[in-house]
Order: sequence, then structure tokens, then C-alpha cells
Amino acid sequence: MARDIDRKFRLTAAVLGVATHKDLAAAFRRINPATPFDVDRAYKWLQGRAQPRERQIYEDWSKVLGLDRPGQWIADCDAEAFLDEVCVRHGRDREDLLHHLEESASRRNKSGSVELAGTFVCYSHAWSPYFRGRLIRSELTVGVESSPDRLPVSYTEVLPTGALALKGAMFVSKRGLHIQVGDVAGDTQVITFSLFPAAPPASVLGGLMFGTTLISPDAQPSVTRIVLVRLPAANPRLRSIDAYLPRQGSVAEDLAQFGLHVGDARAVDLRLAEFLNGSSDGFDQIPVSAYRALADLFDRDWLTLARRPGSLRVIAGGA
Repeated sequence: MARDIDRKFRLTAAVLGVATHKDLAAAFRRINPATPFDVDRAYKWLQGRAQPRERQIYEDWSKVLGLDRPGQWIADCDAEAFLDEVCVRHGRDREDLLHHLEESASRRNKSGSVELAGTFVCYSHAWSPYFRGRLIRSELTVGVESSPDRLPVSYTEVLPTGALALKGAMFVSKRGLHIQVGDVAGDTQVITFSLFPAAPPASVLGGLMFGTTLISPDAQPSVTRIVLVRLPAANPRLRSIDAYLPRQGSVAEDLAQFGLHVGDARAVDLRLAEFLNGSSDGFDQIPVSAYRALADLFDRDWLTLARRPGSLRVIAGGA
């Protein structure tokens, strides 16, 4: 078992003067383009929730810092010995480096970006009229960016028509989390999330999701409650199975297949159902007939006005 990995990685970032997981990964790639160090796992290493298993990472680590030590020494030493070695090698003051480390930790705690990075499996009410009354499962991956209040995200649904893959950003504020994702071209789908503020360990997020129907004869504006549950690790199965859950299916059982430990399956299903359904059905979609009736009413009045002398010129000029 390697020792104090999270603290030693943070000390490394402080010595190198980098602020994000991406910057740290770039430092490793400069030493070894084929390094097994990757951003997706790094957030767990810096949180102390996991540690690198590949020997090569420790060998690359020694080279990144220019240490005259084998990679195994980095794995085995404690944080104090590591700090002393790094300070001697780079001519850094021990207390100054520790102070820099504390400031970085304080910024991370305020921003919450470390707690939010990861993979979430999402459950919401299906918007498509062909799957009315069923829950739909999706994947939301939150990355880490240099700006603590703006994090990159990707959103995926495995639909009968093919995978829907959207990208965007999560905006972090004291009053909540806001996400907007869309396709690269910007002409297929745009989805917006408004979520409750997150607090460590951010094991679950919840709120509302807004957008328009995709598998439907009409593009209907829709809103649904949504729950996002953090997974212990990314699971490729999420991008290979049908997004729609069976009617009356257990969400707790669904979560278990993605590697999440569920202590009380009955309580999980009950609480999720209470949140997603609320006092009604947790879903709102404006009927096309209601909008068409409204448009028909106002269009007639508008066209009547347009036929009056002097009105056409005003309308044309407005266009």
C-alpha cells in the first residue's frame, strides 16, 4: 500500500506551481507521453479515495520532480520525508511550501470543485410520449477546470435512435448548481439543469431539468425533476444499455449494477420516488394542442390587425 498519496500529489502540484488535475497530468505527459496518469482518476487520488496501482506512475513521478530516487521510494515514504526531499531538490522553504499547500486546500474547499468531479448516474421522467410514465437513465460526467466556478461536463443518454452525447458546463454558485449542455453543432438538443447547492461529499444532487422532446412528433418544451447519484467509478455499462427503465423497476437494483453499494434498497426506492414524483408526478409538459389553440387565437387577431391600412408597412419594417 502506498502512503499519503493525496498529500504527496498536492505537494507535487505546489512545487510545480500548477492548480488543476489537468495541469498535473500535463506535467506527467511531458516526461512520458504514454504515462498511465490520467485526469479521470486523479481527483480520487487527491481526495485520498484511491491510489495509483501502476508502477510506471511512480517512476514518472520521480522524473517529474527530478528526484534521484526510484519510484518505489515515492510510494513507500511518508509525506514528511517526501516534503523534505522535495524541498532540498528544488531549494524550497519547508514552511513556505506548507503555507502554499494550506491556501490551495482552502480555495478547493470554498469552490467545491473537487467534491463535484466524477461520474453521476441520473434518473428523471421520460419526456417522449412513446415512453410516458417511465424513468430514463443517463450519465453526467463532471470534470475539473482551472476556474473553480465553471466545470466541464458531458451528458449521455442511450436512446433507441442512438446515443445522445452532449457537452457543456456546470456553473457553481452559493445558491445552486446550473448546468447547460448541447450538441457541438448546437442544432439538435440543448438541456438545462437547475440543482440544489452541493455539500461534501456530494453523493447525490437533485433539482429540475429543462428541454424539449427529441423522440416525439412534436418538439414540446418539458421539465422534470431529476436525481444525480455519484458512482464510485465510471462504468462503461452506462453507455451500452437502454436508457429507459422498465415500469415499476427498482432504481436501487439499477444502481447496484453500476457498482454502487446500496444498504437499504427499499428506503432508496422510496426516497427517490418521493423526490422525483413530489405531490404530483414530478413531470410537466405543455400539450401541443394547448399551444396550438393559443397560437390560433392570437394569430387570427394579429392577421386581422395586419390587414388594416397602414399596418402591413409597420409589420414588414419590424421584420
